[in-house]
Amino acid sequence: MKFFVIKLLTLMLLSFGALHASASAPASSEALSAHQEETYKTKPFSEMVGGFLKSTGINAFMNPDPNELNAHGEKMSDFYKSWGRLIMILLTFFLFWLAIKKGFEPLLLLPIAFGGLLANIPVANIAGAHGFLGVIYSMGLSNEMFPIIIFMGVGAMTDFGPLLSNPKTALLGGAAQFGIFGTLVGAVALTQLGFADFTLQQASAISIIGGADGPTSIFIATKLAPELLGAIAVASYSYMAMVPLIQPPIMKALTTEAERKIKMTTLRHVSRLEKLVFPVMVLTLAILVLPESTPLIGAFMFGNFLKESGVVERLNDTLQNSLINTVTIFLGLGVGSKLAADQFLVPDTMFIMALGVIAFSVGTASGVIMAKIMNMFPGHKVNPLIGSAGVSAVPMAARVSNKVGMEYDRSNMLLMHAMGPNVAGVIGSAVAAGVLISLFQ
Repeated sequence: MKFFVIKLLTLMLLSFGALHASASAPASSEALSAHQEETYKTKPFSEMVGGFLKSTGINAFMNPDPNELNAHGEKMSDFYKSWGRLIMILLTFFLFWLAIKKGFEPLLLLPIAFGGLLANIPVANIAGAHGFLGVIYSMGLSNEMFPIIIFMGVGAMTDFGPLLSNPKTALLGGAAQFGIFGTLVGAVALTQLGFADFTLQQASAISIIGGADGPTSIFIATKLAPELLGAIAVASYSYMAMVPLIQPPIMKALTTEAERKIKMTTLRHVSRLEKLVFPVMVLTLAILVLPESTPLIGAFMFGNFLKESGVVERLNDTLQNSLINTVTIFLGLGVGSKLAADQFLVPDTMFIMALGVIAFSVGTASGVIMAKIMNMFPGHKVNPLIGSAGVSAVPMAARVSNKVGMEYDRSNMLLMHAMGPNVAGVIGSAVAAGVLISLFQ
């Protein structure tokens, strides 16, 4: 009897629900159909075709929408919507050519160039706040996450052996940082002369381009000049990718053929204990003297410490391969999103690009000149070509030093020797960034 009553009550509840649903269904269906009639009205075929043609990119280039907004929600001039975009698209094609035909760091240049191409597509607003490039930029560049992860990966791929076996090559990495402080003075001078309007914070963020270190450039720009972050990131990564194009003429101009043929030998074997102690020692010194630089130096030394420990090969492999490759894709696309015409074809960006190439050139020249000065003193001779690797474009600058050296002597392998100043340059640029942040933040 008890189960019979329960079943009866259940059937009554189900019947009541069905009656209520059938009563409300016509009303809801009528409301839905009415809403559809309000939102969409049948159009003639010719009007539909005309609407499609108006939505094409061709029409957007030829007849810019006067109400179109940029990625920041601001109005743009007709030049940026039409010819400006075409100029930037042609520039991205040039970057494709450099990456594919000339082999100028395609891992870096291709994502940047493709991001720039996507950012200049009209109507779609891919680089806007809700576009996927805008989302990538917000989630990893504006909050410094991508640069720090990149530093972990670079640390895992770095061998401090060449630097520890020949410590004096650290002077070459230090000398190359002259480009940073020289450009700081140059940016301030331009402001004083009325050609530009940079604050000390902005000038400091621009000057770090001289270190040829993209992650560091993004880090300091976020701290001191977030409004210039896009232009600084684009300039820094563009010059990093074009190291093989910019450095060789400077290196050859400042050295003789005899100097380029100088052969270097490894001075001594570096023990595993030394390689384990070094990253901890550098980080400790940074904590005690310059805490502002520890996010970058800490990430760099963390990656290197995992590598040298020899007990976490899976983590080391992830940092060196899958993680850094994934972040490089996102970082390149995010940087490329700032190649939009309305953000790139402006006077400030032009000044930043000009100051950046000057800073990079001065840094390269300073390292080469320091090597020549070191050779005036007794001791093992240093090939001045490795001085150009003092900029912290790892390992691109070291490869360029080796390549130029082998042009004059096929048996002269300078790659590992150039890695000494190269990794010293990474530390030096992070320290320089910490100094500028502590002074001007």
